[in-house]
This record gives sequence, structure tokens and C-alpha cells, in this order.
Amino acid sequence: MNYPSIDTINQVSPIGWWTPGDSAPMMSPKEIRGCVYRVHEPFSVVVTEGCYAVVQGGEALLGSMSIRHDQALPLVAHVNACSPERLGDDAFCRDHGVEYPYVAGAMANGISSEALVEAMSQAGMLAFFGSAGLSLDRVEVAIDRLQTNLGDRPYGFNLINSPNEKGLEEAVVDLYLRRGVNLVSASAYMALSLAVVKFRVHGIHRNDAGEIVTPNRVVAKVSRVEVATKFCSPPPEKMLAKLVGQGMITDAQAELASHIPMAQDITAEADSGGHTDRRAAIVLLPTLCALRDRLQAEYGYAQAIRVGLGGGIATPVSAAAAFSMGAAYVLTGTINQACVEAGTCDEVRGMLSDARQADVTMAPAADMFEMGVEVQVLKRGTMFAMRGHKLYSIYRACDSLDAIPADERAKLEKDVFRAPLDEVWSQTESFFRDRDPHQLEKAAANPKHKMALVFRWYLGQSSNWANRGVPDRKVDYQVWCGPSMGAFNEWTKGSFLELPASRKVVTVAHNLLLGAAVTTRLNSLRQQGVHLPPEVSAMTPLELNVVREYLSKPVNVN
Repeated sequence: MNYPSIDTINQVSPIGWWTPGDSAPMMSPKEIRGCVYRVHEPFSVVVTEGCYAVVQGGEALLGSMSIRHDQALPLVAHVNACSPERLGDDAFCRDHGVEYPYVAGAMANGISSEALVEAMSQAGMLAFFGSAGLSLDRVEVAIDRLQTNLGDRPYGFNLINSPNEKGLEEAVVDLYLRRGVNLVSASAYMALSLAVVKFRVHGIHRNDAGEIVTPNRVVAKVSRVEVATKFCSPPPEKMLAKLVGQGMITDAQAELASHIPMAQDITAEADSGGHTDRRAAIVLLPTLCALRDRLQAEYGYAQAIRVGLGGGIATPVSAAAAFSMGAAYVLTGTINQACVEAGTCDEVRGMLSDARQADVTMAPAADMFEMGVEVQVLKRGTMFAMRGHKLYSIYRACDSLDAIPADERAKLEKDVFRAPLDEVWSQTESFFRDRDPHQLEKAAANPKHKMALVFRWYLGQSSNWANRGVPDRKVDYQVWCGPSMGAFNEWTKGSFLELPASRKVVTVAHNLLLGAAVTTRLNSLRQQGVHLPPEVSAMTPLELNVVREYLSKPVNVN
């Protein structure tokens, strides 16, 4: 191939010489591309006939500028194998029993569905069922299915902080403990709760070798240093004492718990869909890694905490960047919602496939509405964010439903709720009578809280309308989405993955993992002064069978 020119090549100083073996130098773009993509195999770059060529096998002599053989060629770069399973932390894969350092995060209301979890687990990756927002009965149905279909394969469930629903988080933890769910993704925490501490320390003991064993593991999703500090530290003594007092753990178990971190894995949550502080990944991840190192030195844990990265992981380059910054694993979310296994409707998948990076905005969160907490959602094709902000402004300005100006109330009933507010309250009352009766007690004593519950009806229903694909409510769809969706759409444009029906979570994940490994190898070449042409270096999505062929290890590789 005629790239680059001889003048450009002469600017790259040889690092040694290469003598041919059984294989000849590869010069065509197809041959070079195939060599770069076979990520389990190392290769070298030589200069021949004024062009770069890729070689494998033969004999390389580094550091010597004297030609030892008349067929020797100048060696200008060497690239090691880059196994996707070793891009992150080997300990993460070993501990969780997965092949790849890749996690499909828990998107609430079952968007991270049983089908999605099954597909990922069977492909050697970790996934969490999106149990947040679902009833206990519905969560138990998911437990039944996944325990039956996956057995001992790795998977987990979401555990979301629920400060506004007294007893709900505790009930979820009790369900998990009763049913043997031993891995959770802890999300939306601003402070530790007794429930998550109870889950973490349940069953803690020493084995025959004297090592502390924690049957239950927590992967905590955090975006603030103060929250990460709590999860990287041992469980609080006061909470351990309370659990001892309740008979949940023994004094001996409380003492053991003082030697472990609350979470073995911390996911640095950058700019993402749903609950997010919209942190910059390039700042957040190094900060949390430094925090991890400091607390590891302070507490001397027998097993080091690992830090992964979620938010913005949507292309091979972003995945490679995460690993190059030291991420133990990468976590994806929004792009999984656009896949066929996600527990949403085809209409939403279509909306996500049209999204660009700027087509997102912040809107009030249903679960923490009164606190002013927001979630990041899709704004293109829906009025949910605008209407959610309107509800919050009315909540701030009025002390009760009766205090809402008549003309404003009429607009809400006509355009947003499409029903009288008294009727909406009746439905809300029925819902909380089963889910959390404490909310009705608060509403009876505080008219402003009653108004908040009514407004939360809309915020909660909007997500359900989107998941179910209710046609006449499309304008109110709440679709959790981060800017990574636009990056994914741009990367897949013109390929088979541009079509929503072709987007499958395992195909997407394997493409990102292979692409991250290829990007790492291309970066290694660039660092040695070798730049390959776009027809060789461009990473376009590949069909799953092609990706798997590239990912398969040669028989002579251990």
C-alpha cells in the first residue's frame, strides 16, 4: 500500500531489525487491518519498498543497528497482544466469574430486563436487573426466572436508595436476603442506609484459613467524593451496633465488618442518563482512584477496592479511554436501553436511535421530587422535561393543591394529567395504600406533601407510558438518556447497528470491547511514530460472528 510516503517513513527511527521466518510481510490494507484486529496476536511493523508492512513470526533483534542478514528489514514498531478480558482489572473478572470487564448497568422499571441480564451473563459479562420502581412481587418474578435460567452464572439486582418511601428499601433487602440474591448495584445514595449495610454484612464470617468472607457484595454507583468515601470505608459503627441490637448480626460479625469496605467495587458515574451529577469522566475517575488508594492505605483491606467507569461509554474510543485511565471495568446504560432486549417499547428504541448528543436535558426525578433531585432524559420528541419543571415550579410556589390558581389547575388537568386532580389523587392514594401507607399519613397531615404525591404520579407514569409504548402519551414519555446515545448513533451511522432492530446488547458489548483493544493497539503504534491510514484504522461495527472470530484466541496462546 502506498502510505505513508518514504519521506514520512524516514522520520521514524528504526528500533532494530526483523529477519523473515515462514510468513512474508503484509502490505495490503485488508491484511494489515486483519492483523491489527486479531488482538490476541502480537505484531511488528517494518519498512519495505518504501512502505510500512506488518509482520508476524520471524526474528526481531531490538536495539542493534547492524544488519545481521541480507534479508533483514528495518523494524520501526512492535505491538503486544491486547486481550479485551485484560483491559481492566483481572481481579474483577475472577471475583465475579465473568470473562470480560464489562457491566450492563441497572436501568429502573425493568428496562434492564431479564432478557438483557440473561444475554449478558451467558456471554461472559455482568448485568444487573433494573428492579428500582417495581413492586416486590414483580422483582420476585425476576428472581425466579434468573435463578432458574442462569443458575450459578453471574448477575445481580439493583438496590436503589429510597429516602422518601419508608420501609421500601428495607423490604427489598429482606427479599434479596430471603431469596439468596448476593450481588447488588447500589445507586442514588447520598448517605448510607441501614438497609444497604445490613445487606453487605449479612452472613460475614471467617473461613478455615482465617480469611474474612463476605457472601454479599455491593457495586456502588457514585459521582461524589463524599459518597464514594462512605462506600470505600467500613460500615459505620453506629449502624453495626444497631444491627447487633436488632439481632441481625453478632458482636463478632460486627467486629469482622470493621475490616471490610462497604463496597468492593465503585463505579464512577460520569455524565449519564437517569440520576446523574453530569460529572466529567476525565476528572471523576482519577479522583476516585486516588481516593481508593488513600483509603486502601488507611484501612489495609485484604482485598483492594476496584474503581470502574460508567457514563459516556458508547464507542470503542470512549471504552479504550476509560481503561487507559485505569478503570477496572466499564459500565454501559443508555445504549443498552436502545437494544432489543431492553424492557421498553420499539417506539422508544426508535426515538433513541435518532438522538444526537445535544438532545438531552435535566428533569425532576420522581423518587426524590421534593428534594429537587433531577434525572437526565431525552428531550427530542417529548415534552416531559418541560412539564416536569412546570410541576416543580408550582410545587415550590404553592402549599397545597387547593392553592394552585384556577386557570393553572385547569391547564394541568387538561394537558398534563388529562384528568381532574381529585381523580389523580384517588389513584395515587390507592397506589400508596399497598406500597407505602406511611406516605398517606404524611399527606393527611401535610397538604403540600399530598400535592407532591400527585405530581409524582405524572413523573412516575411517564416512565411507564414510555416502557409500555402508550401511543397517545408519546409526548409525555420519560426516556432516561445521556449524551453517549448521540455518540453511539454517530459511530454506528451507515452500519447494520444503525437499525434499532439490529441492536443487541451482546453484539454492542463485544464491538466495544474489541474496538477498545484495537484502539489501544493503534495508540501504541502512534506512540512509536507509526500512523496507519483510515481504511485500516477506522473502527466500524462488525457482525457478532466476525467479532467473535477476532476475539478467539489462537491455540498456541495460553
